[in-house]
Amino acid sequence: MSQRFRLLTEQHVKSLLPMADLIAAMESALARFSAGEVLQPVRTVLSVGPTHAFFGLMPAYIENPGRLGAKLVTVFNDNAQRGLPSHLATILLLDPDTGALLAVMDGRYITEARTAAVSAVSARYLAKRDAATLAIIGTGVQARSHLEAYAEVRALEHVRVWSPQARSRERFVAEMTGHLPVSVVAATTAEEAVRDADLVVLATSSPTPVLADRWVGAGAHVVSVGACRPDQREMDPPLVARSRLYVDSRAAALVESGDVVCGIAEGRFDHNHVRGELGEVVLGRVPGRSSDEERTIFKSLGMAVEDVIAADLVFRKAVETGAGTELTL
Repeated sequence: MSQRFRLLTEQHVKSLLPMADLIAAMESALARFSAGEVLQPVRTVLSVGPTHAFFGLMPAYIENPGRLGAKLVTVFNDNAQRGLPSHLATILLLDPDTGALLAVMDGRYITEARTAAVSAVSARYLAKRDAATLAIIGTGVQARSHLEAYAEVRALEHVRVWSPQARSRERFVAEMTGHLPVSVVAATTAEEAVRDADLVVLATSSPTPVLADRWVGAGAHVVSVGACRPDQREMDPPLVARSRLYVDSRAAALVESGDVVCGIAEGRFDHNHVRGELGEVVLGRVPGRSSDEERTIFKSLGMAVEDVIAADLVFRKAVETGAGTELTL
């Protein structure tokens, strides 16, 4: 018996996934995960080739109402030399009652956008209410999406961006200026970008720390979305040790995040240093920020539930609007 499914390109996904709707969906996804309503193993990861590229398989099943799917994601950092994005992904959405294929869709943009949306949820719950200055380390697609997402949850007044190449910084400023009603400037150093910032986003491919402890002021909220392997770090170890640390998944953070794994191995803290999952904060089961002086960190690794719920949102809108192409398998 043949299966009919819907094929959705990146252009379709972008048109059907406004950031405000995605942030709301990710807040729900995080809460449902921490409430135990999601079956989701820690992602399966293969190291590919001499450059140790990354191939991950991320399945999830969400109960009542049922959602079922999986993302296949790759990270090949040398792709820029080939004119390709470093992060590529495809999402398969399945009927939770029959297992039949419902949709195949581009997952690159979903990965980009849902990562920023989850970070925005962390800012909503863990940043100071009057946070208005954002520092972004990195100028790639995650930097762009994070700026858009943060503008949805905080009244940004100043944005400072830094990356190693001046040309990349200048291009980012040129592209984002006028896109949002906020001042966007390029900093000459990472320290200049971070000093006195209320919100700090680390969106890099660096395997070693790019953020020094002494740069981060009282009351700052730091989000790290890079360094997703146990031997990689984006943050200065003393900063992680002295901040209130939150994660998307405890189980994943304790095996995948070098900022956590290495800190424990070095005796800087133990597993109890993770104050809670962001979903637990959303649910009110774990306290978030308790004062304007605390430094908070959200370490984001990304979860399959985020991809499946985002893909389901896209699929339902596609069915309503007729977007995409129906095919038979």
